[in-house]
Amino acid sequence: MGLLDSVKGLVGKGKEFAAQNPDKVNDAIEKAGDVADEKTGGKYAQHVDKAQDAARKALGSEG
Repeated sequence: MGLLDSVKGLVGKGKEFAAQNPDKVNDAIEKAGDVADEKTGGKYAQHVDKAQDAARKALGSEG
């Protein structure tokens, strides 16, 4: 099994976890964004919001 197979497996497990635990995933994404906003003084809030949306979309936990 190569590195690409390992990465695909991890992504699959992440999506599976997100599907089973959407509230936990959304909370984690939100908290990570809050930390980024706090560390940057909100200077990049718009970019952080876009990254949060992208993470939710990638994991299928939009909501």
